[in-house]
Amino acid sequence: MSTAVWPPIDPAQLADEQAKSQARELEWLLSELRESLQSLKAGLEECAALLAPTETGSTLVLSSVRSESLKGLVTRVGTRIVKGNVKLRLASLPPPRGASSYDLTIATGPEAPDLVIKQLTSVKNSINNSLDVIDVTTWTGDAKNAHFIAGQLQLLTDNMQEARQALKGYSDVQMPWWEDPIDERTFEPPLPPNVSFHLSIFDAALLLEIRTLEIHNPDEGLSMTGFNFRDRLAVALGASRQPVHDEADRTFTYKGQEVRVKEKIRIESQDPALMSVMAKLSALDHSLMMNQKALNIVMGREE
Repeated sequence: MSTAVWPPIDPAQLADEQAKSQARELEWLLSELRESLQSLKAGLEECAALLAPTETGSTLVLSSVRSESLKGLVTRVGTRIVKGNVKLRLASLPPPRGASSYDLTIATGPEAPDLVIKQLTSVKNSINNSLDVIDVTTWTGDAKNAHFIAGQLQLLTDNMQEARQALKGYSDVQMPWWEDPIDERTFEPPLPPNVSFHLSIFDAALLLEIRTLEIHNPDEGLSMTGFNFRDRLAVALGASRQPVHDEADRTFTYKGQEVRVKEKIRIESQDPALMSVMAKLSALDHSLMMNQKALNIVMGREE
C-alpha cells in the first residue's frame, strides 16, 4: 500500500513542506523534552535523598545461612559504615580465651579511618553529575538546538549507566579484595593480619566477604584438592577438614605477600534504600532511552 498527495504538487514544493513539517515536529518534541527533563530531575533528586546521610542511618543485619559462622550488625550512613559488630566462629580463627566468638568491632573514635563504600560514592557522584547536566541543559544551553539536546541526553545516559553499574557491582570503581585491603585501625582492636574484611555492593545489597589467610609456601606443594601435606596429615589424625570454597586452589598477592584463603564467608544484606535507588534509576533510564529514541527518529538519525 502506498500514499500519494492529491492533487499532485511539485517535488520541490513537496520537499519544502516535508521539511517544514519535520521542523514543527522537532520544535514540539524539544518543548516536551524540557518537561521530561524536569520530571527526570525530580526522580534523580529522590535518589540523591535516599543516598544522603541521615541521623539514624540504615542498620543492616549480617547473618550466615544455616550456620553460626557469622552474626552481626552494621550501620550505614550515606556512603559510610559508621558502626558495627561482627561475631565470627571459624575453625581457622580461634576466639580469645574465655570468649565464644571472635568479635570484629568497627572503631568509632576520632582517629579511626572512615569506612567508605566506594561504589556508593560513585553512584552519588554520577547522580550529582546528572543533575548538573539537566541544569546546564535547562538554564544555560540552547534548548532549541536539537544537536545540543541530543548530546546532553547522551551525557545523562552515560552518567546513569555508571550509577546503575556501580549498584549492580560491575563497576571498575570497586577493586578486588586482594588489591583493596582495609586499614587495620578501622577496627578496635585492630583487624588481625591474617583476616581480610571486604565490603562492597552487589545487586543493590551490602556484600561482606571475610577471609582467613595463610602465607603461601610454594615448596610445600598442593594436592589435587587444594590442601598441602600438613593439612592432609591433620585430617588423617582426626582434625576437622577446612571447608572447600571457590578460592581454595588460588593464590593472591595481598599486602605484598603471596597468600592462600583458608576459609571464606560471603554474606549479602538487602538494603531497602539502595533497592529503591536501583528501581528508580532503572525506570528513569528507560524513560530517558525512549526520549533519545524519539529525538533520533525526528532528527532523521539512523538507529
